[in-house]
Amino acid sequence: MDTAYLKNCFGTGLTQALAEVARVRPSDPIEYLAHWLYHYRSITVAEEKRRQEELQLKEARDRSAEEAKTTEMLKEEGYQIQQKCEKCHQELPSTSFSSDKTPALQEDTAPLEEKTMRQESQPGASRVISEMPQRAIPS
Repeated sequence: MDTAYLKNCFGTGLTQALAEVARVRPSDPIEYLAHWLYHYRSITVAEEKRRQEELQLKEARDRSAEEAKTTEMLKEEGYQIQQKCEKCHQELPSTSFSSDKTPALQEDTAPLEEKTMRQESQPGASRVISEMPQRAIPS
């Protein structure tokens, strides 16, 4: 049970430390082993911290690239929408009524006005309809 705990907690570090103690043969092997394991642990923690920082930097770069891609896509969509709007605004003047068609529309309203005048002269005709302004509906 103690060996399993040491193997799980220290793993290869303890194996390397014991090999180093056997190779160097210090006068106080327990103190040497303690210093070696302490140093090994500080190096391991520093490496893990460095890996975490690299991972965070990579994630930040990926997010930044994704944001740049999204921003570029939004700009492109905005540009396309602007182009469509400009195209629609350019087509509008060509479909609007010309001054030549306006007199023709005014001539078409003359029979309607005559009909309205005849209705006013008839008894029981509604005054509300006759008081409404007459407009020509463009077709």
